[in-house]
Parts: sequence; structure tokens; C-alpha cells
Amino acid sequence: MSKTQKILMGSSEWCALPTLNLPAVKVKIDTGAKTSALHADDIQVFKKDDINWVRFLVHPIQKNRSITVICEAPIKDYRNVTSSNGSCEKRYVIETELVIGEHRFKSDVTLTTRYGMTYRMLLGKEALIAGGFIIDVTKTFCLGKTKSPLKLYKT
Repeated sequence: MSKTQKILMGSSEWCALPTLNLPAVKVKIDTGAKTSALHADDIQVFKKDDINWVRFLVHPIQKNRSITVICEAPIKDYRNVTSSNGSCEKRYVIETELVIGEHRFKSDVTLTTRYGMTYRMLLGKEALIAGGFIIDVTKTFCLGKTKSPLKLYKT
């Protein structure tokens, strides 16, 4: 793929975050958001080799709290984020690998509780640029469907 060639994606896609042990999270594309946001619960900061890390829980499947994944990542930043409703929240920022379809790239992701939201993750402009994506809002899952996401989390 050339640097100018863009990858078509729909308004919703499946995304894996392999370094967080999340094989499938349904994401909503949000071109109004600068940074991507991942649902995170019970966020705890700890030190590992003199570096600040964050440990958090993710319920990766919509409307299903029975599946919980414990995730850990080094903290990249801690910044104020203004949501679409105008409220400001201080959030931890991590950098992680995202895999959408056959496309792998790294991007910043903020951690926030998204229980009242339909999607467990929003994919913001920084990730869209990093991945080289363009969006067709009339389509969904252009880069592949995950037929049985629950089975990916069963051990």
C-alpha cells in the first residue's frame, strides 16, 4: 500500500488490542474525537521498574458484564478530555497496538467508563490518521466481521 492510498472503513468496525489481551472490541468511529477512548473500570496506578503503569478492567462485549479482562499498560500521559456533552474529565492515556482487519498500528487511547454508551470503544482522529483510514458512514464492518466475539474470550 502506498502512503497516499487510504483504507476504507465503515462507521463501526471490530478492533483487537493484542497487547491488552482484547481480541475483539466493537468500535464506533468518531471523527469528532481527537483521541480514541476505551471503556475501563477499576483503574489503579502502580509502579513497575520505576515506571507508572495502569491496571484496569474491561468488559469488552456490549451489554455483557460477565466477561472481564484485566489489562495493564504503561501510562503515557494524564490529560483533560472534553466529551461531546461538554463535560471535562481527567483521563489516563496509554499507547497500544490496534488491529483492524489486516491493519496494525499504534495509537494513543484514553481510559474512561463507558457503561451508558453503546460501544466499548471510540476510534478518534489520531487513530484514523495513524491507520490511514477513510470512513464511509453508510457502511459498517468493511474490514471484517467477528461472528462469535464471546467465544474469543472463553477459556
